Amino acid sequence: MNTLPTSIDDTAQRLLALDYVPERALATTVFLALKLQRPLFLEGEPGTGKTEIAKTLAAMLGRPLIRLQCHEGLDLAGAAYEWNYARQMLEIRLAESTDGAAGVTGKSRSALADELFSDRFLIRRALLQAIDPAQPVPPVLLIDELDRADEPFEAFLLEVLSDFQITIPEYGTVKAKEPPIVVLTSNRTREIHDAVKRRCLYHWVGFPDAQREAEILARRVPGAPKALAAQIVAFVQRLREIELYKLPGIAETIEWTRALMELDAIVLDPQTINDTLGVLLKYQDDIGKVQGSEAARILEQVQRAANG
Repeated sequence: MNTLPTSIDDTAQRLLALDYVPERALATTVFLALKLQRPLFLEGEPGTGKTEIAKTLAAMLGRPLIRLQCHEGLDLAGAAYEWNYARQMLEIRLAESTDGAAGVTGKSRSALADELFSDRFLIRRALLQAIDPAQPVPPVLLIDELDRADEPFEAFLLEVLSDFQITIPEYGTVKAKEPPIVVLTSNRTREIHDAVKRRCLYHWVGFPDAQREAEILARRVPGAPKALAAQIVAFVQRLREIELYKLPGIAETIEWTRALMELDAIVLDPQTINDTLGVLLKYQDDIGKVQGSEAARILEQVQRAANG
């Protein structure tokens, strides 16, 4: 396990060493979250690097990453723990068989009840794994896309986010010896309750400006021709000024660059853009809006700006 960063600059440099290019405000929030042992809540558009920050922190600090992918219908059994009911039933039947026709005695019933709700039958899901005091190293816990889960699920998180513990009625309270590093993300398809946000340090992860996007692209796709990379960044930056259902994130910029390199593209041209828009845009209405004359117009603007 590696030591925590000692300053904002140290945080930024260590993230940069792993090819994550943070803005100053994000590096500050990450540093404070680590220093104050507070959960980090990242909200923003899809594809802007929110999930990636948790992966990078795990690599930077030499800690395991435990990921809870949120979805509709997620409950305590799927997120924290559940009892192995099939194994418990088997244990009951074995006990009854052993005790013979007389059945289970009062004493053995009590012992059996205690045994049924022991470690042997407890199935640990992501939240319980993250705060398990038996963990040799406090992990990084990623609670990804919290906005996809139902609102009542957020109540389950409050004890974990406040005290890094979970109370199991049949078992007792499980509390972390040392708090995990917690990162929550949301694409803001709905508002997250204030009770969750109050327990976290908050940061909005927006789209990068042209300079930072170019630097990210240079690190993530180092083999991309400079002229092509510059045109891609300029094209995507202008594309985000259009009213689209889903604006392309940095993840799409990286993927589009890789796709264009596979096609041996050296510079952008209207035909190649039209043929590959499905890599950059994920909705047919958006593709239809950009394809053809609009794509040609944006490319012309990009070329004119590049030529001075």
